[in-house]
Amino acid sequence: MALAGGVRLIQLREKDMPISRLTKLAEKIRAMTKKKGALLIINDCLDLALAVGADGVHLGQDDLPVARARNIAPDLIIGVSTHSLKEALAAQRAGASYINIGPLFPTKTKKWNEKFLGIQKMKQIASKIKIPFTVMGGIKAEHIPDLIRAGVKTIAVVTAVTAADNPRKAAKQLLALIRSG
Repeated sequence: MALAGGVRLIQLREKDMPISRLTKLAEKIRAMTKKKGALLIINDCLDLALAVGADGVHLGQDDLPVARARNIAPDLIIGVSTHSLKEALAAQRAGASYINIGPLFPTKTKKWNEKFLGIQKMKQIASKIKIPFTVMGGIKAEHIPDLIRAGVKTIAVVTAVTAADNPRKAAKQLLALIRSG
């Protein structure tokens, strides 16, 4: 439904699914993203990303190091979750294609025991890096105008689309809001 709403990048993030089921799901989503001309990024699992022909992998701070992933898959998009300037700069030096900065706001999709970054901290981190970045963490429609004004071009959401009564409509509305910024 997100693809039907205009989304052109899907990150498959299933932390607790057995790999056999996750592989089948990834293959199904890869077919859908190819049909729509959208990118597919697999969360955490470089082997799965390569196995299903995904466009990239997104690594967390406790996953395979970026430099190792880059050696294995030199042409793959490699994204990294970052929560501080130190982590962002390290990911950039290691060869990440992009970083994700967050979580910006309270969210239930990520366990987080620290202070949420907010827009000002995100701006400080983004101003020091030279590679593309995305933002995530509790982002709702009301945050988008401020994020766009802060220079954000790519916004990652989960529940703003997946928990909506109509995910297709929610994706379409969020994209329109981003594009109007």
